[in-house]
Amino acid sequence: MSVAANEAPLAGIKVLDLSRVLAGPWASQTLADLGADVIKIERPGVGDDTRSWGPPWHTDAQGDQLSAYFMAANRGKRSVAIDMATTEGQALVRRLAQGSDVLIENFKVGDMQRRGLDYASLQALNPRLIYCSLTGFGQTGPYRERAGYDFMIQGMSGLMSITGEPDDKSSDGPQKVGVAVADVLTGLYATIAILAAIQERHHSGLGQSIDMSLYDVMAASLANQAANYLVSGVAPGRLGNAHPNVVPYQTFATLDGHVIVAVGNDSQFRKLCSAIGNPQLGENPLYMSNSLRVLHREALVVEIQACMTDRTLDQWLTILEAAGVPCGPINTIDRLFSDPQIIERGTQIDVDGMPLVANPIKYSRSEMDYQIKPPKLGVDTDVVLQTALALDQATIDQLRGKGIVG
Repeated sequence: MSVAANEAPLAGIKVLDLSRVLAGPWASQTLADLGADVIKIERPGVGDDTRSWGPPWHTDAQGDQLSAYFMAANRGKRSVAIDMATTEGQALVRRLAQGSDVLIENFKVGDMQRRGLDYASLQALNPRLIYCSLTGFGQTGPYRERAGYDFMIQGMSGLMSITGEPDDKSSDGPQKVGVAVADVLTGLYATIAILAAIQERHHSGLGQSIDMSLYDVMAASLANQAANYLVSGVAPGRLGNAHPNVVPYQTFATLDGHVIVAVGNDSQFRKLCSAIGNPQLGENPLYMSNSLRVLHREALVVEIQACMTDRTLDQWLTILEAAGVPCGPINTIDRLFSDPQIIERGTQIDVDGMPLVANPIKYSRSEMDYQIKPPKLGVDTDVVLQTALALDQATIDQLRGKGIVG
């Protein structure tokens, strides 16, 4: 739904986005959805790395192509092409930062300082600036100068050590998650940090720097698995689709596929046992509580599985749902977007002929701002430099002639 910017929660907040690929753009896209005015600075002629990360490509009415990857994280932004490797380009970015509330960057540690675009330099010009840096390992520590990519962070953080089937069931070894969760979660944590800093600024009148690390975020996101280790001293292993702390909470094979069963309490367990035609299982002293079921996981799973291979997935979904047992299918992504629940919730949106996935935030009164589709490279350069920096067209043309802007 297209709405006026002043109806959105962050109307009036100006964001200067110097980031590229996914973690930083995910944060700035979220702020744009909430109504912030986001200016995305890109390298002339090249732009964000992900502009070339295709196929697949979306082709617009004019025949121009945009990668699906870039589309996923750059809705709601205005693209300004400035060469930040040049002194004149740096000066333009510095001036834009003076009029911004938030700056997001994900360059290597030290790069921004060499360009005079680090927090200390910009804070002196704009004390209210909130400056968010996203890197693989943060601004401090022995790894601070290392490049950090989602895949390697998933491995280093321990996430891959708990993802995939155990060695006795598969030779595939540890697996990464199918999307770049380290990037996405870092983008979301960065958004939370930025919003809190905006709120704090109401009291102090001052901005501050935010140091976001993909490595830190993934360590924090291990949730119960990290707590399991800290409490027990035993590093969790891979359990495939099973849950380390709740049983039965996994997939079971049916006649034509796999059903997810997510039993969260003892009452649901007894309902499951009745639904699969084995009510006495729910009264077995070995399985009366979740802690006992965890201890006797292997034997219990075998007994449940033996009851479930004589019906189809759809039959089991009908039976389990009727019995009040949490369950679900393993959808492919095409099935997800044809699911009536997803359709009813408006998860797929169209922005000026471009198919996109809606922000999942739903307010009772405020609306999300979906007015701007992911932009063509440099499409907003002239208007932003004219309105934000009061440059005339002749000056912009001179800068373009020298390759400073695009």
